[in-house]
Amino acid sequence: MSVFRTSEMRYFCSRLSPPSLARAAAAFSTSNGSRVGTHSGSFHCDEALACFILRHTDKFRNAEIIRTRDPQVLDSLDAAVDVGGVYDPRRDRYDHHQRGFEEVFGHGFATKLSSAGLVYKHYGKELLTRELQLDQEHHDVNKLFIAIYKNFMEAIDETDNGISEYETRQQPRYVNKTSLSSRVGRLNLDWVDPDHSSGKEDEAFQHAMRLAGSEFMESVHFHARSWLPARSIVTECISMRNNIDPSGEIIVLNRSCPWKLHIFELEEEMGIDPNIKYVIYQDDRSGRWRLQAVAISFSNFQSRKPMPVAWRGLEGDELSAVAGIPGCVFAHMSGFIGGNKTYEGALAMSRASLHAA
Repeated sequence: MSVFRTSEMRYFCSRLSPPSLARAAAAFSTSNGSRVGTHSGSFHCDEALACFILRHTDKFRNAEIIRTRDPQVLDSLDAAVDVGGVYDPRRDRYDHHQRGFEEVFGHGFATKLSSAGLVYKHYGKELLTRELQLDQEHHDVNKLFIAIYKNFMEAIDETDNGISEYETRQQPRYVNKTSLSSRVGRLNLDWVDPDHSSGKEDEAFQHAMRLAGSEFMESVHFHARSWLPARSIVTECISMRNNIDPSGEIIVLNRSCPWKLHIFELEEEMGIDPNIKYVIYQDDRSGRWRLQAVAISFSNFQSRKPMPVAWRGLEGDELSAVAGIPGCVFAHMSGFIGGNKTYEGALAMSRASLHAA
């Protein structure tokens, strides 16, 4: 059995903006004396992140982490993750290895949870409300709660439970060992390390908690400060699409933002039919206007309706002459993006592309 108190709070605070830093420092400057257990030996991303999340709740603030497989010791602790063969949130037991365990996150997700997903399911909203300074029942908290699970947590659950990302037996075209789960796994003591003591294992686990926890908080900050405001902008622009063109297949962003993260989800949620083909926005640097063809899906580069073949690869006056539209700047070789000097020109290019054969 091994016991340690980590110093990840200093690391965590160094990565936050001043308002978040102040809130975090005030909330977690002292321990409340609680103890959280996880198994000793080799570790994975899920229990490292589960411990981090628990230690940043009011109930388990800066808890001691006790790494053991002794059942009697585990029974005496305030919480246990990834060990013990029990899932019982009333007793703060969050293991997922036992026979018959099939717990999922809900909200339409079907992935079996790891210890990280279990802890996030029960305590994630507490961390989000602290970051947003909103009540847990606020609709923005629930949006972020689901989005962070989808875009960050679910991959950890899938990896730990041995679930493939793709339903195919084909070999991948390339090897990717840069995921968070892979990087945390590499923090385990190497077989050539001369010191495999419990103390060295604990040091490695501290590092794993810092890594997993810092990236989790980065995801929280991104979704709160960037993802959520962008979603609101895209939602409004989709709602106004019929004012741009009667087809409803062209939207104009009233402010440049990362729209690709949202458009596919919002189309489904809002029942958009026909789907959106072009997004028009102003380039913040040049002041000129861009039109971009929407891809088939977020992970597929093929456009739903690329610009006409005759335009592709042309620039300036040559493109304007071929298109019959003044002010053209360029059309990409693949037809997925183009530019015009004015909003009216970009809209004309979008409409012409939409009705081209």
